[in-house]
Amino acid sequence: MTSHKENILVVMADPQVTFLLERVLKSEGYTVVVSQDQTGALRAMEAGNYDLVVLGEKANKGNWEEFGKSLTSHFPATLLLLGYNKTSELLEKALAVGVSDIMFMPLKSESILQAIQNSLEKARQRKKWVLLEAKRATASLQRRIDELEALTKLGRSINSSLNLDSVLMAVVDAAVQLTGAEEGSLLLLDESTGELYMRAARNFQEEFVRTFRLSVNNTLAGSVINSGKTVLLDENTPKKIKTAYLVHSLIYVPLKQEERVIGVLGVDNRSQSVITFKDQDTRLLAALAEFAVIAIENARLYSDTIQERNKLETILTKIEDGVLVLDQERRIVLCNHMARTELNIAEPYVNRPVQEVVTHPEVLALIEASGKHVSNQTEINFNEDRVFLAQRTPIPEVGLAVTFHDISYLKKLDKLKSEFVNTVSHDLRSPLTAILGYVDLIERAGPVTDLQRDFIQRVQVSVHNITHLVDELVNLGKIEAGFDTHKENLRLDQIIRFSADGFKKALGEKGHHLQVQLPEDFPSLFGNPVLLRQAVDQLLDNAIKYTPAGGNLLVQGELEESQVILQVKDNGIGIPLHDLPYIFDKFYRASNVTSDVPGTGLGLAIVKSIVEDHQGRIWVESKPGEGTTVTVVLPRLDV
Repeated sequence: MTSHKENILVVMADPQVTFLLERVLKSEGYTVVVSQDQTGALRAMEAGNYDLVVLGEKANKGNWEEFGKSLTSHFPATLLLLGYNKTSELLEKALAVGVSDIMFMPLKSESILQAIQNSLEKARQRKKWVLLEAKRATASLQRRIDELEALTKLGRSINSSLNLDSVLMAVVDAAVQLTGAEEGSLLLLDESTGELYMRAARNFQEEFVRTFRLSVNNTLAGSVINSGKTVLLDENTPKKIKTAYLVHSLIYVPLKQEERVIGVLGVDNRSQSVITFKDQDTRLLAALAEFAVIAIENARLYSDTIQERNKLETILTKIEDGVLVLDQERRIVLCNHMARTELNIAEPYVNRPVQEVVTHPEVLALIEASGKHVSNQTEINFNEDRVFLAQRTPIPEVGLAVTFHDISYLKKLDKLKSEFVNTVSHDLRSPLTAILGYVDLIERAGPVTDLQRDFIQRVQVSVHNITHLVDELVNLGKIEAGFDTHKENLRLDQIIRFSADGFKKALGEKGHHLQVQLPEDFPSLFGNPVLLRQAVDQLLDNAIKYTPAGGNLLVQGELEESQVILQVKDNGIGIPLHDLPYIFDKFYRASNVTSDVPGTGLGLAIVKSIVEDHQGRIWVESKPGEGTTVTVVLPRLDV
């Protein structure tokens, strides 16, 4: 018995005929499944793969045509073989249904096998044809898939690599592979000489690539440069093109950077036996040319960025100030040599979080500081002899820059000046006291004229002013020297109210209105009550002194996270912009202050020393004619 792989479904209503067919077919090695109705047949067709269906005339209760059409509609690859009693209408109906052959009753073994074999051969031929057509369609689809995969791979290569040589070589390789060309090349224009040179090539000799130079005048590649249009050459006769080699077919596409042509991407065939190029190859090459332009532009931008970065790093290295630049996630972007030295930053540090690299607590506190009342600069001691003014500057869309300016020499000068002033101040006390005492005794020694009394009063005022100046100098010296270090838990709101009560007389004399706004839950501070009272008194005294009669004064307190903010505002004469950087200097007075306004120029210097002694910060905001706001920030005790 011959073994067959074909599967046959028999749909017959007549059991005798079904038995005969099943016996004959199985004896020849066919796999046979029998069904007596339409429902069972359709279920069998959906469950298995049948090469042939033998359909009887009485199937589906005699309506074999409807059943046959349903089978050919749902399973067009399966052939139908009809078993039928011969009538005049048979052929017409069978053809309409799509029957491949007919077995007429009565059935015989020889006729059954012959019909089966004929129908199965037709089925084989039909499947063969379908597979061939599918293969042809699949080949075209596979080529398209290969093209898309190559373009995708090339796109990933461009995005992941900044090595221009490797990317351009990948472009040329893809061009040769996808077009089926024998050779490929990428020519770039040398603007200095006006010639084309090979930047990347496939299947060319290395020496030829290295020495290749081609003028843009009167050459095919040059015409692409000049016109910006693609050239497709496919001639029956080989043509000696001015590319220094003989070709039978060739494609040149321009490399366009914006509106300028910077080079040419080409593929060519030297053999006649190679399949000629088509329009699809031209479109594909144009897409690859765009990838090449993107890679060239990326490489140029990267090179420019590196050059600018190197230039910037050179500048930052040469300057004496330290510079630390962070991105918006507080990762280090730049850090010059001076900042690395002072902050003990070791390589590698770029793109690392600043908290992992910088350990200095004051620097980290300045970087993380935020809020409208927070100062953007502070003095930082890196060791006993070196003091830096650190300033943070937010940079939009970049992050933050911190600069470190060495003010050690200024601190030394200030220390020397303070020591000199303290010495002179102590030495002046005794003669000033003597002068004041003798002036007071003049009137007791005898009568004096009105003119002499006026002179005596002028001397007394001058001596009192000098004495007040000496007292302030001594106080400032004590604060800076840290003589009065006693500190305790205190209520700043009480100190502010006591100070305001002490200025009621002065406020009434000038007709000022003072408003004190403090929160009910104003927290405790750790400080020196005498010094803090002195600081508040000085700020209120300045506000009263430099505000014209009938002015409005405001003392305002706020809480912000771990800080207490105190502000003293007035609507007085204000401070000119050019004077603001110097108002905390000793003996400095603003240029718009008249000589009849008393003052030593030490008040804000004393306040600044007191605030810094309490680990706080102070700054001034002012506009001439609109008033002044002094802001003091002190740490809270309960945080």
